[in-house]
Amino acid sequence: MKPIWPGIIACCLIGAAGCERKPQPAEVRIASRSWKVELALTEDARYRGLSDRAILGADEGMLFVYPSPRPLEFCMRRCVLPLDIAFLDEELRVVAIHTMAVEPYGEERRLYRSIVPAKYALEVNAGDFARAGVLVGQKAVFSQVIPRGN
Repeated sequence: MKPIWPGIIACCLIGAAGCERKPQPAEVRIASRSWKVELALTEDARYRGLSDRAILGADEGMLFVYPSPRPLEFCMRRCVLPLDIAFLDEELRVVAIHTMAVEPYGEERRLYRSIVPAKYALEVNAGDFARAGVLVGQKAVFSQVIPRGN
């Protein structure tokens, strides 16, 4: 009797590689620019955010999704990269923009607020919003339906 393991392993590897489909990353477009975004949908993911990330690609960011609109505030807790943040309301309109500077690790004190209710916050590399001409009042477009945050 011939061993069948090599054939099964080869079929499994080919099958897994052929059938594995990674979901397209979500994209957010505002003004003339799009960013591929990681979604922060849970309280834990929103708390961690981009803490301790040493690199954020040129067209990458993080979209924080909240279950319902409310005034939001962010700090640079354990962030080592300067970031821009745009707060978006339920209609995806930009309601506030800030550039957030890196603060001494463990001594973050500055808060960046939406002031008015926001449902989303988009963090990207510092300077991206200015270079793209993003302004308060502009609308964002999501490339896909974004799940509700928990």
